[in-house]
Amino acid sequence: MRKLPLLLLVLVGALAFVPLGSSSSGTSSEYSVRNCSTGAAICTEVKDSIGANGAYTGHDEPSLLFYSGANGSGNSNKYNLTLPSDPHFLPNQAGTGATWNFQLHPAFWLGMAMCDTQSFPEFSNTCTPDSDTNIKDGTDPAAPDYIGKHSGTAFMEMQFYPPGWVSWPAGVSCDATQWCAALNIDSLSQDGNTGAVNNTDCRIRAGDEPVSFAFITKSGVPHSSPGPLTTFQPPFTSITPDPATDLFMNSGDNLSVDMHDTPAGFQIVIHDLSTGQTGSMTTSVANGWQHILYEPSSGTCHQAPYAYHPMYSTSSEHTRVPWAAHTYNVAFSDEIGHFEYCNASDENGNCTDPGSQENGTLDNDDDVCFNADDSLLVAIGGCIDSDIDFDGSSYGLNWPGTGPNRGQDQKYHPTPITFTSPLFNGNQNYSRVAFETDLPRIEAADFGGNCDRLTGNGCTNPPPGAAFYPIYSTGTSTGTPSANGHCIWQEGGPDIKGTTNTFGGNSTAEYGPLLFSFYPGPNPATRTRTNNYHRTLPNNPCPA
Repeated sequence: MRKLPLLLLVLVGALAFVPLGSSSSGTSSEYSVRNCSTGAAICTEVKDSIGANGAYTGHDEPSLLFYSGANGSGNSNKYNLTLPSDPHFLPNQAGTGATWNFQLHPAFWLGMAMCDTQSFPEFSNTCTPDSDTNIKDGTDPAAPDYIGKHSGTAFMEMQFYPPGWVSWPAGVSCDATQWCAALNIDSLSQDGNTGAVNNTDCRIRAGDEPVSFAFITKSGVPHSSPGPLTTFQPPFTSITPDPATDLFMNSGDNLSVDMHDTPAGFQIVIHDLSTGQTGSMTTSVANGWQHILYEPSSGTCHQAPYAYHPMYSTSSEHTRVPWAAHTYNVAFSDEIGHFEYCNASDENGNCTDPGSQENGTLDNDDDVCFNADDSLLVAIGGCIDSDIDFDGSSYGLNWPGTGPNRGQDQKYHPTPITFTSPLFNGNQNYSRVAFETDLPRIEAADFGGNCDRLTGNGCTNPPPGAAFYPIYSTGTSTGTPSANGHCIWQEGGPDIKGTTNTFGGNSTAEYGPLLFSFYPGPNPATRTRTNNYHRTLPNNPCPA
């Protein structure tokens, strides 16, 4: 078993600091790179790479978006969600056994755009919470609605982490058998109109994409300050799960997830309807939430107390985060493409024996790896770096609804994540939904692919090398008496028991055509590009 400090080094970046893109003003070998700059799985996908020397940063995120023009739809959501269960059979090192949730997704999440006056595009230092006056997505730099004049924006991800493998930090599990959850808010310290980045000290200590982070706790009080300068620094209290204080949940538990604004800050309340437990978190100054100050000329990085609030009142194609690859405000998303088998790895997390799954050949994505004895429960070794050749567990016939028959499917695959469409203002449904996946972004040259994001040439869905790509379908709830017969969303293959609509039955049909989006930036030639496949439905086929 490797010692915990080495696992922590994997999370916060074991390599010496190198420039995070072409605009860096200096380097230092005495600091470590923050994990978003090394492509960590918890970080929001950025429109362009912020990694060392332009390296790819991000991951694959098949998503389901919810749209409504009614006030409150952009800042108030209530979901009913059932955590998936793992099969009774275990995975094995040869890859011929069962597949567990940690192999499909290190996290899945519920999202919403937030105000952050110190985040991209840095045009102003004001943001009116819960207001569509923040909508600016015009393409004319001289116009008042130009996207480069947008208020500073962050993105909130209410993330759920599967049990059974290597522990937080720096793995993906909080516990051998139970799930946990955390509230993440990601910002971008960059001027969207000039490309200027924050000072070197901030880039070293917090990265270009600073993250505020806190586990959902039973008291609603975080372990320690969730601020970006303290969360991922020793002693790592904020990112070390604690079953005495945190909300731990069982596979198969039915949850009510209530997300809304309060005068003190954005609040999440999770009621575990199966156990009767409740956990919460409020992004308030009293709870220690902070944001990184954008001070490009400063010699020292500073953070300040900050209460995060939702940015918009509604949710539509216009309520974007202007620095993110995805185009959404209110969304459910999965994070996939972060597990490949590895028979043995060294102390630095590099795979030394990829085994039969890679035909004995090491790939460029065979790093951030752990050995079988690092695991809390399932004794297999693997790597969780972004899967650049799409040959890992997420891209095979390992999802629920992909088995050769239903019995085999249930025997070797997890149950699907299931959730209702969110309600807002208490009982209002969203009028439209959309499917979106950021495959063009992760098939680009900085990921090792051939997708030209300016033209769309070379972009493919499903991605090259993938045997399968997951889709969203609808079914009928049978989990609790109060929810029986209600429409639910589910993720996996087209053959999940009780499926009522597969929206084309494959990823090519479901996620639709390439979507070209406009971004601010110093170079007019690259402001319009594709980061997603996107398909909007004219209605909500699965009202709660």
